[in-house]
Amino acid sequence: MTRVALAFSGGLDTTVCVPLLEEEYGYDEVIGVTVDVGQPASEFDEAEETAEALDLDHYVVDAKDEFADLCFDSVRANATYQGYPLGTALARPVIAEAILQVAEEQDCDGIAHGCTGKGNDQLRFEAVWRDSDLEVIAPVRELGLTREWEQEYADDKDLPVEGGSGGDWSIDTNLWSRSVEGDELEDPSYVPPTDIYDWTDEPSGESEEIEITFEKGYPVAVDGEEYDSVSLIEHLNELAGSYGVGRTDSMEDRMLGLKVRENYEHPAATTLLNAHEALEGLVLTQEEREFKQLIDQRWSKKGYEGLVDAPLVGALEGFIAQTQQRVTGTVTVRFEGGTARPVARDSEFAAYSAEHASFDTETVGKITQEDATGVAKYHGFQRRLANAVTDDADTDAETVELATDGGEE
Repeated sequence: MTRVALAFSGGLDTTVCVPLLEEEYGYDEVIGVTVDVGQPASEFDEAEETAEALDLDHYVVDAKDEFADLCFDSVRANATYQGYPLGTALARPVIAEAILQVAEEQDCDGIAHGCTGKGNDQLRFEAVWRDSDLEVIAPVRELGLTREWEQEYADDKDLPVEGGSGGDWSIDTNLWSRSVEGDELEDPSYVPPTDIYDWTDEPSGESEEIEITFEKGYPVAVDGEEYDSVSLIEHLNELAGSYGVGRTDSMEDRMLGLKVRENYEHPAATTLLNAHEALEGLVLTQEEREFKQLIDQRWSKKGYEGLVDAPLVGALEGFIAQTQQRVTGTVTVRFEGGTARPVARDSEFAAYSAEHASFDTETVGKITQEDATGVAKYHGFQRRLANAVTDDADTDAETVELATDGGEE
């Protein structure tokens, strides 16, 4: 008896995959696996109801803690992709690992997803699954299915679906972000209506300040109250979202080269990333900050690709961990006008001296202001030399030209 584990949401794509895995791929049994990374309860209700209607063995795995920890790793790496915090990208490897574990525990021969051949998620899932000996199956991609075909197939089979997302938009939600795409949003000139947003209110004239505490780069408390990682994210999503913080409307370049329009909400992520970067600005040296930007960019790229377990990421995190030893302290963030703006920061590891930086003091320790004169003379010396040589060469060229035309001009 052959068995396949299916990444199951209860939507149109994964629902039609159940009979297709039996009819087209010859599996005797399909089991559904849904992984909790912070989706709304209604999504689990839908998956459970659909699984029951299909007489499908259904497993639900709670991976919120693992996902939240990865999100906090991304904070230490200041991880964003083309201007927005990574959310869906980070969730997919966590989901894939959880499904693979269930598949192996249930002695499955194969593992499947309902992704199309146009998106990123197929790559992120399969990067994890292809480390196993299980057959990897993608019915929607491999059979070239369209949404229209799937709906007709579901109607013919009397499958328990109403059309997929249950609305005009395709929505993906987890602890760290909420993405909205599809339908009229695919037109870049279309102005999204406010009802696409669920986590964020329209910005108002009100403001509020909060204090976020970091330990070695990890957020641990808000206004002095400690939270576990999941609770801290949920708290800031609600609080920052009430001030309209964390909306992104982006033209995103996918891994396959397609350019798509994505709308995101990420209140907690925006708040924590802004605060963390502000604290780094206080405690890290100029050289550390400049070099870490390169490290963060590479970490973010691997995170977007769903390759957070790549050897390169481990090496990058070695550098990140070293810098984060001093990223301990507090940051005051003001929510105002849809922004989360750091307005104060404090740390015992500050690479900063108010006395030395002040215009009201004459010296910087044993260094006098006059000592800067020599530096000022050297500063820009090569530029002055290069410009002078260029000016001399231009003058010589003009002299030659006058000589050759007899001076008529």
